[in-house]
Amino acid sequence: MAGAEHRFAAAAQQLAGLAARGLGWTPETFWNATPAELAASLAFEDPQQPAPVGRHELAQMMERDAHGRPD
Repeated sequence: MAGAEHRFAAAAQQLAGLAARGLGWTPETFWNATPAELAASLAFEDPQQPAPVGRHELAQMMERDAHGRPD
């Protein structure tokens, strides 16, 4: 097996095991998932993405919405 194929196989095997143990995924579920679905399911953080809304910010948005005020 060539270098790239070996690295891909090793990484796929590790990720399939992680998905099975951590998410309860079957091999079929793993192989039918996109990389983005796997990353989202495992909650990999993307430094390019903004931080999620916190409890306080969510409460403020709900309060504004309850009073019909725009942002």
